[in-house]
Amino acid sequence: QVQLVESGGGLVQAGGSLRLSCAASGRTFSNYAMGWFRQAPGKEREFVGRITRSGSTYYADSVKGRFTISRDNAKNTVYLQMNSLKPEDTAVYYCAASTMEYSGPYSSRYGYWGQGTRVTVSS
Repeated sequence: QVQLVESGGGLVQAGGSLRLSCAASGRTFSNYAMGWFRQAPGKEREFVGRITRSGSTYYADSVKGRFTISRDNAKNTVYLQMNSLKPEDTAVYYCAASTMEYSGPYSSRYGYWGQGTRVTVSS
């Protein structure tokens, strides 16, 4: 089992930045690929990006060039740096852990989820 807790959400103006954190506890963090997903009001949950155990990243087209995922295995934490935020980025953001190295955008491949942190981008 691995427990995930997100933090760092809040209200930001369009064009601004936020950094989300996801702290993991339980099993060895470095054994997991980590993903970020988001769910906007009234919409399906969607993939944002992921980072493999080895640090390879992959992003959804909607955030590519604006968002960056990184991980610090010594701190058992994965980060989502969000720049140039847009109102359409407003959502609850979730981190998730997968035992699959290349978990991709498929939520079914992630066995552990955090409770989410809300991000609101005002225009």
